[in-house]
Amino acid sequence: MIQVVYNSLKYIPMVFPAALEQTFKDIQFYAVIAGNSDKSKEYIQEHFPSVKIIDPGYNIGFAKGHNELFRTIDAEFFQLINPDLIITPTFVEEMLKPFQENSHVGAVSGKIFRYDFQNNQPTNQIDTTGVTMSKSGRGRDRGQHEIDAGQYDSQNNLIAVSGAAAMYRKTALEDVKYLRSKDAGGRVEYFDEDFHTYWEDVDLSWRMVNFGWKIEFAPKAVAYHGRAAASSPGGYKKIWSFIEHHRQIPLQVRQWNYKNHLYLFIKNSPKWYWQFFVRELIYQYFVLLLEPGTLRIVPTFFRQLPSILKKRKYIRQHRKVSVEDMEKLFT
Repeated sequence: MIQVVYNSLKYIPMVFPAALEQTFKDIQFYAVIAGNSDKSKEYIQEHFPSVKIIDPGYNIGFAKGHNELFRTIDAEFFQLINPDLIITPTFVEEMLKPFQENSHVGAVSGKIFRYDFQNNQPTNQIDTTGVTMSKSGRGRDRGQHEIDAGQYDSQNNLIAVSGAAAMYRKTALEDVKYLRSKDAGGRVEYFDEDFHTYWEDVDLSWRMVNFGWKIEFAPKAVAYHGRAAASSPGGYKKIWSFIEHHRQIPLQVRQWNYKNHLYLFIKNSPKWYWQFFVRELIYQYFVLLLEPGTLRIVPTFFRQLPSILKKRKYIRQHRKVSVEDMEKLFT
């Protein structure tokens, strides 16, 4: 069990006890300290001494923070716990079942609801039941903002899981890992470190699908997520609420989203679909007119693009799933 802690003290008193009070007992909890100005590390040391702390001394980021533990820890499965994720007592037990039933399952998503931290109460509003992808390159948390009525319980196959509460099989991670060139550090990557944060979870899952692994949904694995950045409730259909929603997202997050959603499609899509180019044309006009500050990330995009293209080539060389089967997973 892994959490990358970034000044998360306000969540720890609720999140850590839930993570440690599981019906499945063979668990070791690791906390990677990426930000500690609020003394999260010291609080964990005092109140949760069984948690193993990894402190690199700088903001290591979501991708690299997890990669270090994926690479060095000898475990069969890895359960990710977002700083604002509260899991129910049987969560890990239920998440393990799809892996036990099918050796080709590489990652699993539970049924994640929104948690209202302001009023300190769970809700029946879905946060994610896994991630869907369209030919336009738009990835969405399935069911987000909907009230749960079991509508996704029997829809099992997915193209990706949300990293907020994902569980991964170690052998699948090893199968899809990528060795960076020596001039780029020569590091083994599972999550793509060029992404740093945002969309790296979908990228990893989609890569698993490309390599022939299954992504499944465990509807009885229930958790509650605060969610710092969610999609606009109306999506593109309610344009003004979409614009207002985007304006409330921090600039750094918008820049990561801009860069990484392109990397995600470039690396993993089996084809260049016309729907992708239409959506991108509209999106570029939107950013240029209403969010020009987002474009400050463009130099970084082009600086990292050669690395992304090398990874695209590597994925294409190792792809085990047909275009037809991949397209069955698109929405």
